[in-house]
Amino acid sequence: MNLYVGNLPYRMTEDQLKEAFEAYGQVSSCTIIKDKVTGSSKGFGFLEMPERTEAEAAITGLNGRELMGRKLNVNEARPRTEGGGGAGRSAGGGWSGAGRSNNRDGGRDRW
Repeated sequence: MNLYVGNLPYRMTEDQLKEAFEAYGQVSSCTIIKDKVTGSSKGFGFLEMPERTEAEAAITGLNGRELMGRKLNVNEARPRTEGGGGAGRSAGGGWSGAGRSNNRDGGRDRW
């Protein structure tokens, strides 16, 4: 079963994350997602636990539990959607703004 783990402490290593989940059973893979440019943690990761019952026990035991000063968000990972996300972005790569103006006055002329 694939698990999503959010709100990870930024200083946490993959070995530390894996160790926390191994208290509930076998962990076959563990990855903390990192920024491509800086290499620093983005604060979330994924684990794979082969036994569903062990994975469910890990979700129950670790979801909401504080680890290194942060409360973890643990649940079953959802499959990736085609395109890998990016909802809310325009074709040019920026935010679409969808009917909003960048002006504080709601887009009205000032004069």
